[in-house]
Parts: sequence; C-alpha cells; structure tokens
Amino acid sequence: MSRKLVIVESPAKARTIAGYLGPDYEVEASIGHIRDLPSPSELPADMKKGPFGKFAVDVENGFEPFYVVDADKKKKVSELKRLLKESDELYLATDEDREGEAIAWHLLKVLEPKVPVKRMVFHEITREAISRALEATRDIDDRLVDAQETRRILDRLYGYEVSPVLWRKIAPGLSAGRVQSVATRLVVERERERMAFVPASYWDVTGIFAVADDAEPSFSARLSSLGGRRVATGRDFTDRGELRGDAVQLDEAAASAVARSLEDATFRVLSLETKPYTRRPAAPFTTSTLQQEASRKLRMSSRQTMRTAQSLYENGYITYMRTDSVALSAQAIAAARRQAAELYGPESIPDSQRVYTSKSKGAQEAHEAIRPAGDSFRTPQQVAGELSPDQLKLYDLIWKRTVASQMADARGSTATVRLGAEAEVHGQKREAVFSASGTQITFRGFLAAYEEGRDLERYEDGEAKEGKGEARLPQMVEGDSLTASELTADGHQTSPPPRYTEASLVKALEERGIGRPSTYAATISVIQDRGYVSNRGQALVPSWLAFAVVRLLEENFDWLVDYDFTAEMEEDLDEIAAGRRDRAAWLQRFYFGDGSGQVDGQGLRDLVENLGEIDARDINSVPIGEGITLRVGRYGPYLEMPDGEGGTKRASVPEDLAPDELTVEKAKELFTTHGDGDVELGVHPETGHPIVARSGRYGPYVTEVLPEPELDESLSAAAKKRALAALPKPRTASLLKTMSLDTVTLEDALKLLSLPRVVGVDPESGEEITAQNGRYGPYLKKGTDSRSLPDEESMFTITLEEALAIYAQPKRGRGQSASAPLRELGEDPTSGKPIQVKDGRFGAYVTDGETNRTLPRDVTPETITFEQAVQLLADKRAAGPTKKRGTKKAAAKKTAAKKAPAKKAAAKKTAAKKQS
Repeated sequence: MSRKLVIVESPAKARTIAGYLGPDYEVEASIGHIRDLPSPSELPADMKKGPFGKFAVDVENGFEPFYVVDADKKKKVSELKRLLKESDELYLATDEDREGEAIAWHLLKVLEPKVPVKRMVFHEITREAISRALEATRDIDDRLVDAQETRRILDRLYGYEVSPVLWRKIAPGLSAGRVQSVATRLVVERERERMAFVPASYWDVTGIFAVADDAEPSFSARLSSLGGRRVATGRDFTDRGELRGDAVQLDEAAASAVARSLEDATFRVLSLETKPYTRRPAAPFTTSTLQQEASRKLRMSSRQTMRTAQSLYENGYITYMRTDSVALSAQAIAAARRQAAELYGPESIPDSQRVYTSKSKGAQEAHEAIRPAGDSFRTPQQVAGELSPDQLKLYDLIWKRTVASQMADARGSTATVRLGAEAEVHGQKREAVFSASGTQITFRGFLAAYEEGRDLERYEDGEAKEGKGEARLPQMVEGDSLTASELTADGHQTSPPPRYTEASLVKALEERGIGRPSTYAATISVIQDRGYVSNRGQALVPSWLAFAVVRLLEENFDWLVDYDFTAEMEEDLDEIAAGRRDRAAWLQRFYFGDGSGQVDGQGLRDLVENLGEIDARDINSVPIGEGITLRVGRYGPYLEMPDGEGGTKRASVPEDLAPDELTVEKAKELFTTHGDGDVELGVHPETGHPIVARSGRYGPYVTEVLPEPELDESLSAAAKKRALAALPKPRTASLLKTMSLDTVTLEDALKLLSLPRVVGVDPESGEEITAQNGRYGPYLKKGTDSRSLPDEESMFTITLEEALAIYAQPKRGRGQSASAPLRELGEDPTSGKPIQVKDGRFGAYVTDGETNRTLPRDVTPETITFEQAVQLLADKRAAGPTKKRGTKKAAAKKTAAKKAPAKKAAAKKTAAKKQS
C-alpha cells in the first residue's frame, strides 16, 4: 500500500489536516524551523576560528551561511527520517509565505529524501482546499527561500555587530535590530514630543438650540467666530503652546461675557449647506489591519491577536493570517455576497462585485486577505460552541469585516449650519456665529454588518475622542429664528501628542514601509520583553533605558535607525525576492560599503570599527533641569544632583513614572521620598536592632541596622577585610508591590524579614519546602526545584498541602503563570478532585491536580468526554510513576564515547561542505 508523508509546522495544523486525508497519509509536524544559524559557541570546535566563527556566515565568500539542526529538534529530525523511510512520497505542506518556504527547503536539505518530493500549498485548512492543494503541487520557490535567507543573514550581521556596543556602553543583555530599533525610536520620539510639549489654555462657548416648532429636535452648536474673526480651538496652537494664524483666543472673562450677553438673544440661521453622504466599506483584513482593529475593538495585543488567529487558521476556521493582500478569491466574494443578501436583504449588496487591490508596493505574501475559511462561510453563531472566548471574538471580527466588504455603500446626507446673534464683549457689540454639523444616514448598507474603528485623535477641544458621532439636525431654512439655552463658557487645555498604541505603532511602521506586517507582533513583543517599552492601558510608554539605546544609535549608527533608509532596505529585500537584485552583492554593499551607499560609503563593519570613543556616562544621562540629571544605571534609572556641600545626592526613579511625568518639581519630590535617607520604622523586638526602610537600586527594601563592629586597630587592611567578611550580614527584604516607603510599618517589615518561611517537609523526598520572595516574584523552593506562587500574600499563608499540589503540576518556565483551564469536566471518582483540560508545554492534557495525562492524538480539548478523561487518568495511575532515566551527565559521557572516533571526521566534512 502506498504511504505518503506530509510535513507541516505545528501539531494543531497536523491534527486538522490529518482529519481530511485518508489512511494512506501520515501527517507530522516539524514544530517550526528545524535548523538555523548557530551562535558562535554552538559551532564545531574546528570552525570557531575560521570564516564562520563570528556570525556563522562567511562574509568573505558570498555571505555563505552555515546551518545546524537545533539541539531540541534532533529527536524530531530522527523521527521524520524514520517516517520518510517508510513512505513512498513526501509532501512539504508548510505555510506559503517566505518563512514557510524556508522551513520546507531546510527540511529537504536535512532529510535528503530518495522518494518524490512535492511542495503543497494552501491558504486555508478546509477539506476542499486540501484536496485542491494535493492536485496542484509545485516545486520549492528558490526566490522566496533566498529572500528569507537574506533577511536572516542581514539580521544576524546587524544584531551581532551593534548589540555588543549596547552591552559595553549601556547594559548587558540588550539587543539592536533592523525593525525593533526603529520601532523603539518611534516610541521614544513621541515621548520626547510629549516632554517638550507646552499646554495652552483657551475658552469657548457652547449652547443648545431649537427652532420655534417644539416638535423639532434641539441640537448643540459651538461658537466658531466673533466679530468676523475665527475663535481659536486646540488645533490653532503649536506644541509649544503658541497661537498660530489670526484666530482670536478667548479667556475666561471674554467667554463668560459672550455667554451672558447671548442669554436673551434671538438667533437666526445664516446659512445651511447640505451635501450627499456616501461611505464605502473597508477592505478585508490584512495582518496589519487585523492587529490594528483587534487592538481598537477587542483590546487584544498584537501578540495575542496573532496567537489567536494562528489557532483559528490551524483548526480550519480562517484563511492564512500572515498576508498583506486585500484581495478575495472568486469563491470568497460569492460566499460573502450570498451571506449578506441572506442576512441583510438583497438590497444590501451592490450590483457588481467589489474588488480590492493592495496599495503596498511590496505586497507579495499569501495571495488572499484574511477571511472565514471555506467556499461558504459559517456565521459566528454557528461556531460559537467550538471556540474559546478570544477565538470567537476574533472570528466574529473577521467574519463581519469580510461580509461587509462586499456590501453596498452607506448613504445619507451631511448638513452644516451657521447661526448668528449679536453679543457684547468688553462694552463692544460683535456678531457671534455658532456652527454645528451632522450626518443623517438614510441607507445603512454595510454599516448593518460592520463599522471600522478609529484611533484616538485630538479634536477641537484638544482632548482625545474616538471619532465624532452622528448628530441629527432639525429641518431649517436660511433666516429661521432659533432660541438658545444652556449657553456655557468652557475652559480647555491642549493635549500633548498621544502615545503610540500597538495599533497605531503597527500603522506607523506600515505607512513608512518599515518591516513586514507578519513580523510586527514579534517586533512589539521584543521591545516589550527587552524592557524598552511597557504598556499603560493601551499606550506604549518608553523606558529610560530605551532613551539611552536610541540616543546611542542616533549619534553613532544614524543611518541604521533612519526611517527612509530602513524602508529602502525593505524594498531592496523585495527586489531580491523577485529575482531582480543579487543577494550577495547587496549584502556586500551593506556590510562592507562601496563608496556610494551610507555615510562616506561606509558599510556596517567599518562603522563599528571606526566608532571612536563613546562616552557611556553621557549617553546614559538626560538633563531634567536646575542641575538635576537622570542617569540610566545598571540597576535602573536614578536622579543625581549636587548636594551643595561638594558631594552628590541621588534618588531612585519609580518604574511606573513615565518619562514625560518627570518634571523638575517631581524630581525634587523624589529626592525627598526616594532619596538616600533612611525611614526609621522601629526596633526589632528580639534583637533590639533598628529597622529602617530604604530606596535601593533594586527598589525599596527594609533592613536591620547592625551596630558598628569594633575591630582591633592594629590589624592590617587585609585582616580587617577578612574580619568584616566574617561578621553576620544584616537581614534585608524587598517591599511587596502593595507597599511603599511612605506607608510601610514596623509590622510589615518584621513580616518581610521573617522570609524565607518554612512551609513544611515533602513526605516523599524528605526535602524542606520554603516560601520566598525573589527577583521574579514570590515562589516555593524545594531543593533546586522552584515554583512560582500566584501572589505575594501566598508566601505567608500557603499550607503544606497547597504547596504539594503546586509541585504536582507540570513545571513552567520563568514568567509563565498557570493558564486557565481549557475545559472543566467534573469530579474524578477516584481522587474526588475536579478534572480539567489544560494546555501544557507538550500539548493539551487532562489533570485532577495529582495525575496528568497528555491527550492522545485522536482526541482534542474540544471533543474529549468526561468518561474518556476518567479512563485516561485511571490508566496513568495504573501504569505507576514514570521511570527516571539515567543522569544527563552519564548519558552525555556514553554518547561522547560512542561518537568520539567519528567526531573529527564529521567536523571536517561539515566544514568542507559548508551547507548551503
């Protein structure tokens, strides 16, 4: 019987596709890339000093890369090779974009198949799409592979040359990157604008107006001109608080005088202008617009949006989610029009189909927009029982946008009215003109299904509002009389430019042509994980660390963070993908220069080698004013200023204080509250030593002050040092997140100094379990095994039984919290504890808190029944505990002894081959 091996990237995708293929197909997942450029430490010993030693790329010989199979993928590769030996055909069914094409190419190189190989591509995982893909296979597209490889090499050169400069001059562990550094610069520049912003105050007058006929609705209007001069609004002021143009700026007295003098005035309609209103639906979603809209409407981060979209795609609900095309297939257009007509009536669709084309020059990824999968769409109501809450919300958004994109325009009319009356200001009579505008929708069209969200913008009053609503104006004609009520003088202050949100940052990057929409989520995640930006609600706030990094790059690598240059690089990479530009020649110019490129024709290598001396102290300093300087230290930002006695005083800067909030006044306050001085809390009841609270490099903490030691003055300096080192160290403890230097009490301090707290002894291992507070939060410790606690209070309250239950759960990596269960199935009849379905490191599993069992391949979290879960847990208990394998050390020794004879020969062969 013929056996065919199909390789995809993810287990979820493999499970879905396997359901559509018959028993002749074996579907396996590579779990992403199987090999990559190694770090220098991962290179074979005999290659570390050769041409590949610095980058794993030979820059002298056509930028040839050297790849290795990732250590955690070697077992997977062995498994794929075994399955391939049992197969008659190989189908490489990875995603159809550059990254997917590269994964397929690497699989081909590593597996070295002897059977026919077919590249199978599809942009949705449905039975029909998979059947069509099997019949329309192709070869691997070398141009897409070339483009991905060029990007990978470029990012390696950029990161490995520039990041070490950041490590030396700012802090270890930092990174620079082609897109991430530019994204960070955008966020920092916006914060600089906010810091330089000078607010301006202005006043206006509003009123409620009605025509003589009480049946007509009243409406609101605002004073737009006085005495023939336009009244200033927020948009008439510069970011330095200066009034531009010839508008008149009202103060409180003038605005109040206008309001009082118009209380009994009769207003007349000076003009009424009406225009037809038409609004077209938005195009279907691309990766970028999906991230923006999910952020605005669902408050999802870019990372969360892409993760949710990935799961919807892999389970057959939507088409491929990494695309910059807005086009829809003929089947999708027909499905959208058919569904719109069924749900909203035949009049809701136009006579002809709507065809959308991408504006982006480089749009070349997957060939269709993101839409519901299939030749006919399932409504959100039809899939509600199959999806998680986040999946359902995102599917609903995609479904609405797709259907609306094929619906008719919304139609109506817009009207603008000007009302006039005479006002008295400072003893002079002047004509006061009020204006109002409104829109009346007479045919909703696509609005019946969907309305696109808007980013926050600043309008006339300088405040942020989420779009103007539709105001309804009464029937009026020129010359009609109106009555006014509730005439009010209002004061306003202009607002600084709004911070970027994830949505607006994605939009800014795309508008500038920087990076690829498919990588924006990863880029934003990187700058958040590196500590360059943090979230305050939806806003992205840069850290002082980001200020130092951006300044160093601007002053020493200016063209690498130049917006236009970065966009040109993206266009060049697209040219390489299209086969119109040579990869090696382009990388040669970027890295070595050629006299016609960057500043003085320098390439990246020359730029790094000729940097000269960078003043690290200056790079990490930001003047605040009045002799106060903020410095970015190794352990966080702090303030510094002369103390007036020839010395210097310092104060730490709270992490939650945004840069634009650090004014001179705030800095002076911090010297008082977060300075070097101690806050005395009292005396330790057992030792009699003073307990004080301090602000330190790692944040506020409490400590026990020990008496000054009495040392023999005749001792040598070395002997004194040894004696001091032998003395007991003072107990210290960081404040909890709920505490502050202003409010911490002696009782709080004693509680903190009691840590670590002994919770009890593990009855199985005999090891002591303690509750502690660490750099990454509260945790339990048993020997070398640490587990995170859910909150800080748990350190003082957790019982031994609760601690043992935590240790019974699968261990998670640092920063990973216990995820919410996917499903709850009921109480286990053996343990009496609730059975839950959870998502773990190795896939979904069932657990009762004591016993865990991974779900079999043919069972999903959505389909597993209570009876199946009970049986799985019972089988696992019956099998007993998993036998421990030999130690890693012993295994490593055994493997080394086995492979020693062949190691040198293999290394030589590898170096000579220089895998392409």
